Amino acid sequence: MRRLRGQERAITGNRQTSWAFADAFVAEDEALRWARDRAREAGLRSVSSGTGAALRLLAAAVDAKAVAEIGTGTGVSGIHLLHGMRPDGVLTTVDSDPESQQFARQAFRAAGFAGNRARFIPGRALEVLPRLADGGYDLVFCDGDRLEYLDYLAESLRLLRPGGLVCFEGVFADGRTVDSAAQPAEVQRLRELLRAVRESTVLLPSLLPVGDGLLCAVRRG
Repeated sequence: MRRLRGQERAITGNRQTSWAFADAFVAEDEALRWARDRAREAGLRSVSSGTGAALRLLAAAVDAKAVAEIGTGTGVSGIHLLHGMRPDGVLTTVDSDPESQQFARQAFRAAGFAGNRARFIPGRALEVLPRLADGGYDLVFCDGDRLEYLDYLAESLRLLRPGGLVCFEGVFADGRTVDSAAQPAEVQRLRELLRAVRESTVLLPSLLPVGDGLLCAVRRG
C-alpha cells in the first residue's frame, strides 16, 4: 500500500507538471501581455494561456465568422478568438464596463486587427443578448457573471447556428465545484450549468481541463 501511495504521488506530480506545460505551450505576444497587465492592474481575471489557445483552436475548427463574447475584459480572450476566426470574421463582445472595453480596443489594434473586426457593446449581457440575431453565431464564449451562466446558456442556444459551439470559462471555480463542503450560490449555479449541459439532448459536451475549466458544447443540428 505504501508503494501505491508513492506511485499516486508521482502520477499526481507528473500530471500537474504536464498540465502546467500544456497551459503555457502556446506563446503569447506583446499585445496579449499588455492586455494581461491592464487586467491585473484593474483587478480582473483573464483566461489562462491554455484556455486562450483552446479558444483560438475552437474558433478555427468551426471556421468562425461570427463570434459573441460575454465579458470583454481587457481583450485577452478576444485576441485569442480573433486569431482563430476567419480573416473577415467579426467578434461581438459585450461588457458592462466601458473602460475595460477601451483597453480591449487598444489591445486588438496592437495585435494587428482592423477596427471593423470587433463590435463592442457596453451593457449587461442579459439586456444585450436578446437583441442579437437568432442562429447568427458560430461560437459563443461566456466569461461573465457566473450566477447568470444558465441564462447565458439559454440565450446561446438561440444565438448559435447548428454545429456552433458554446464555451463557459471558470467552471472549476478554483476547485470549489467538486468540493463537497458547503459552497456559495455561484458554485451551486455552476453545478447546475454542468448538469444542464451534460443532460441536454441538443448539446454534445466536453469539459476541458485548461485554466480554471472550460466547458464546451456543440449545438446539434
